[in-house]
Amino acid sequence: MANTSPARIWTMRLAFPALALLIIFFHLLPLDTTPRFWAPPDFLLLLAMAWSLRRPDFVPALSIALVMLLADLLFLRPPGLLALLAVLGCSFLKARAAPHRESTFASEWLAVALVLIGIATLNRLILVLFGVAQAPLSLTVIQIVMTILAYPLAVWVSQSILGVRKLSPAEAETLVSRR
Repeated sequence: MANTSPARIWTMRLAFPALALLIIFFHLLPLDTTPRFWAPPDFLLLLAMAWSLRRPDFVPALSIALVMLLADLLFLRPPGLLALLAVLGCSFLKARAAPHRESTFASEWLAVALVLIGIATLNRLILVLFGVAQAPLSLTVIQIVMTILAYPLAVWVSQSILGVRKLSPAEAETLVSRR
């Protein structure tokens, strides 16, 4: 029952933006100044999705929106577009969190992969519609594939290091009864 205490929930709600700021910081560090022919995984989006599926109460939509909007501004992306798509994707995953509680990791991974592909596709379509310059399609595909492949790593770090585990049915019932 300790995992559903209000203090734990609020601690993790504050830990999510702190971890997001750490990810953004390391993403902005100029470690390599030569252009790369590959794109790294989007660990910020992975963190939001892993926590949305495993513990939806730890990542409110407003927190995801603000973190992703900050990332849009700092990474010089069109402000708000990826933030909106991330909130929609994470909300979709949160709605499916209860069915995934008893399902296998493979089905969870497939759901995240489909949401990531949907976000990338919608992002590119909207940017094309408004005539915004974009990275080549190959880089976008590489980033999505790398992000999908990195999902197990994000889940492992969240679960083993940060203690973000799936809710048991009893814990889920406790959270619902508190509302």
